[in-house]
Amino acid sequence: MPTMKILMVCLGNICRSPLAEGILQSKINALHIDWQVDSAGTAGYHIGCEPHRLSQKVAKQHGIDISHQQCRQFVKEDWQLFDKIYVMDKSNYDDVKNMSENFWNEKKVTLLLNELYPNQNKDVPDPWYGGEEGYHKVFDMIDKACDVIIKKYSTIHE
Repeated sequence: MPTMKILMVCLGNICRSPLAEGILQSKINALHIDWQVDSAGTAGYHIGCEPHRLSQKVAKQHGIDISHQQCRQFVKEDWQLFDKIYVMDKSNYDDVKNMSENFWNEKKVTLLLNELYPNQNKDVPDPWYGGEEGYHKVFDMIDKACDVIIKKYSTIHE
């Protein structure tokens, strides 16, 4: 049984959260940390689809294959399955809160970049409407935040 279960959430589960899942999974695999990582979106636009081609391309350039992932929508029952829920932006935070009903637990959810910039509530920008450069920037932000997550929780949960 994994010792820590983390869910990464963005709007469509096609750009940012699949990258976050892939990056963190790659890092914990390399360190032999027994965690479970998943991702979801607050909207159901892309259910069953693989991640965006540019998310896959940028991940692959870093040696990470996310092509096996399938987009899914966040459900309130995710609160029972995961120890920590990271959202990519304030809108995702509000959507998760609204979708959670009586499962809401503000201690379990935070903006991903709060790991890098505590209490600043910075967003991971959505690269969907831009070019490939935006995906590289998002990858770098998520990568740094994942390093902090591992340092923060691996000493507690190993």
